[in-house]
Amino acid sequence: MTRPPGTVALVDYGAGNLRSVENALREVGAAVVVTRDPDAVRRADRVVVPGQGSMPACAEAMRRSGVAGALLEAVDRGTPVLGICVGLQILFAEGEEAGGARGLGLVDGRIARLPGGVKLPHIGWSRVRLVAPGSALFAPMDGAYVYYAHSYAAPADAPGAALLTHHGRDFCAALERGNLFAVQFHPEKSQRVGLALLERFVSI
Repeated sequence: MTRPPGTVALVDYGAGNLRSVENALREVGAAVVVTRDPDAVRRADRVVVPGQGSMPACAEAMRRSGVAGALLEAVDRGTPVLGICVGLQILFAEGEEAGGARGLGLVDGRIARLPGGVKLPHIGWSRVRLVAPGSALFAPMDGAYVYYAHSYAAPADAPGAALLTHHGRDFCAALERGNLFAVQFHPEKSQRVGLALLERFVSI
């Protein structure tokens, strides 16, 4: 795949992993614009929503800045959008973190805490399993190990689930719904596997 010209808007709403995601995108040849400007999100050819922290705080920060509305418009227009970690979680309708959180409602379902009996946060390398063989973005990752740092996750039967991982229970590691993509793991910390995923995203 050859990457067409255009910009990737990397949404800045205070997420702690912003610079590492920016560096990874630049490494695979993306023309990155780091922005808090809703209009820049609207104009971009692709949008990446990173995330590190709590779902409630991140969703509220996006609403306050106006980026949440711009992101919804971008999805409706068919712009490819990639959410990373909490950037996946805020796409859902709701979450149970901090007594309850309202997401952006792009995906039906609830983000729930991983079960007791396993170490939390779930930090480190875990294997992904493909459940959507037709996914051009995620099919090459079947059986690969990726890097996680989280305590909450989407259900395994989330709409559009493409990859699953098991930690106490199966959970949605990646989803794909048309032009909307999201991963619970950190591609920017997943070495060659993660960089290859980002390269595929900026090439679609």
